[in-house]
Amino acid sequence: MSWHVNILTLFPEMFPGSLGTSLSGKALGAETWSYDAINIRDFAGGVHKNVDGAPYGGGAGMVMRADVIESALLSIKQPGRKIYLSPRGKPLRQALVQELSQEPALTLLCGRYEGVDQRVLDAQGFEEISIGDYVLSGGEPAALILMDACIRLLPGVMGNAETAREESFAQSTGGLLEYPHYTRPATWESANGGTLNVPDILTSGDHAKIKKWREDQSRAITKAHRPDLLEG
Repeated sequence: MSWHVNILTLFPEMFPGSLGTSLSGKALGAETWSYDAINIRDFAGGVHKNVDGAPYGGGAGMVMRADVIESALLSIKQPGRKIYLSPRGKPLRQALVQELSQEPALTLLCGRYEGVDQRVLDAQGFEEISIGDYVLSGGEPAALILMDACIRLLPGVMGNAETAREESFAQSTGGLLEYPHYTRPATWESANGGTLNVPDILTSGDHAKIKKWREDQSRAITKAHRPDLLEG
């Protein structure tokens, strides 16, 4: 059974986007994962197919209508876990990505304008997830990011499972940021001047010392860039 995502959006043409290329694109072709982009506007009534309205209580912008969103949602036979991409949601961390990648199906609601009527979120049990402390013009880019993070964890997508285990935020690394990487040539002349060499430890062949060096580097980088990850 492939991992499936239903996407409720006003812009279905934005999918699969970048997910149709590279490893995720190959996995899509191999039916490791699949998606349906449902156009919310198709479920709006009237000649103009209005999907939004002015907010009660006043204020700028428009709000996506609960009745239209619910009609679109109810058209999905197996919605699975329902997620609204929102900056006020809980942060998308690697542990949550791992959890979502193991769900058989997700439904992602992509908001536009000033957001969506709260009533549909409450009535249909949507959970809110944020990809970061900033605001986008719509939920579609956030949906692509969430999907990308999950797809790469699906069996067979990355090829080498060890890669995922050693990356930033992985449980096997204690949630630390990833250590630096180097490849050929061992000695490199930068256009900015100067000769840069690969750290000697990495060419030593001493795997125990290399492992220790990488652990020390991960901790140092985490302390410098994300000290919050070391708290607790």
